[in-house]
Amino acid sequence: MANYYIADLHLGHENIIQFDNRPFAGLTEMHNTILDNWNSRVTGNDTVYVIGDFIWAKESEWPFYLGPFAGNKVLITGNHDPKQFSREVRKFFQDVKDYKEITDTGRHVIMSHYPMPFHKAAYNENCWMLYGHVHRTREYDFLKKLRAEIKASCTELGHAKGNFINVGCMLPYMDYMPRTLDEIIAGDRLYSET
Repeated sequence: MANYYIADLHLGHENIIQFDNRPFAGLTEMHNTILDNWNSRVTGNDTVYVIGDFIWAKESEWPFYLGPFAGNKVLITGNHDPKQFSREVRKFFQDVKDYKEITDTGRHVIMSHYPMPFHKAAYNENCWMLYGHVHRTREYDFLKKLRAEIKASCTELGHAKGNFINVGCMLPYMDYMPRTLDEIIAGDRLYSET
């Protein structure tokens, strides 16, 4: 029983391929790649936390997209997700929230679609804030610089640690696949150093 995390899948969203410079010829290839990646590692007992902007389609089309994805799904809603779901769609999710906190292998995980560099446990080195929303935009670049500055100035107990990570599927360490917290931390660290 593992926990996985991912954000900004935007299934069904044609323009996202160009916006994110995604390596797909079209929606079918993008959808099939994401589905294959997901199902290659997620089992029925695993939980995937989708941190916003899962599907870009009418709610009536969501069951078509959700049906083939393995595991328990928890949706942390994003700006492109419906504000309310019908019972038919809601049954595909273990939970739907705007914000969620869990413990994952002894670590505190805070999830919101929107980045929160100064969340309530930002001083705790054993806490990780996972988010999406900013893709690889100038806001992403700004947050990356802010995080580096926070980490560099963290000299005393009580200072923010800078443990906030974008889990957008288009990032190199995510590569359109749900990842464990350990994979995200290691991938982010490697990517931040290059």
